[in-house]
Amino acid sequence: MSKNKNKITEIEAEIQKADFWSDKEIAQRKTLELNELKKEVVAFESLERELSDLEELMTLSDSEEYQKEFDKRLIEVGRDIDKAEVKSLLSQPYDRNDAIISIYSGAGGRDAQDWASMLTRMYERWAQSEGFSVKVLHQHFGEEGGVKNTSLEIEGEYAYGYLKNESGVHRLVRISPFSAQKLRHTSFALVEVLPVIETPKNFVINQGDLKFETFRSSGPGGQNVNKRETAVRVIHLPTGLQVASQASRNQTANKELALKILYAKIYQLMQNQRVETLDKLKVEQREPEWGSQIRSYVLHPYKLVKDHRTGFEVGNIESVLDGAGLSEFIWQGLSLNQKK
Repeated sequence: MSKNKNKITEIEAEIQKADFWSDKEIAQRKTLELNELKKEVVAFESLERELSDLEELMTLSDSEEYQKEFDKRLIEVGRDIDKAEVKSLLSQPYDRNDAIISIYSGAGGRDAQDWASMLTRMYERWAQSEGFSVKVLHQHFGEEGGVKNTSLEIEGEYAYGYLKNESGVHRLVRISPFSAQKLRHTSFALVEVLPVIETPKNFVINQGDLKFETFRSSGPGGQNVNKRETAVRVIHLPTGLQVASQASRNQTANKELALKILYAKIYQLMQNQRVETLDKLKVEQREPEWGSQIRSYVLHPYKLVKDHRTGFEVGNIESVLDGAGLSEFIWQGLSLNQKK
């Protein structure tokens, strides 16, 4: 924490300078960093006080009443420590940002679309349990129910940091609920996680390279839920990258949101590939298929969720699919990154 406190002192000294606001973009970034650092210091000092109180309570725990109170507080402090440990692993650029999570059904037809719906529900439940807000940006429903692809915006501190390792192919093995013969079926879905970022002013995309399409928002079963074409799809022609939005009933608002996501997607790819111009950007299409999965969810012939990167596995698949059990997989993934 001494490092954070020193950084706070340093930024506060910068703010006092007369020319601090000469560059608004840098000034706003510094102010945001200052606020986040102060939050971390306050949280750490609060945890210190909780531990001190717990120590004092431990000396009084010889009675049944105090023992119950001690046990209750111990669980609460344990959870706070776990959260602090996870946050300590989130120090990369954009970790503090909101996140956009997109889910695409892969090989497996109707079963795969149903699997994409299950994953959407899992991430929604997890986000809500962690205190994040969830907004549906886009959903493309299949003709027989299920989801072909969906995009959610997860808003809250460290949303991207928590979810970034969820990117990859997720595999489900189960008895198909759509099979009259009750056959075992394997389905795949691709999860893509993107940070919500403010693109720099000098980052410009040629408007001639963008193609816009409008369409009606769809609902379950493929029916159109709006009479007017308010949903928008924007395609970056040189790379083939595309983003759709139907979060609003207003076409202009959907266009702005789709552009924001596309810019963020392209900018992040450029950062990851360390290229400075768009013509050097390489985009590889990933297919959700066998052999490329990062995690398997097995409902038959046994119950198991296994992460193939960390080796971590649990038998309570229902808890994971309901969102509550997902946190342990997230923590394991962050711990693995730290070791690397």
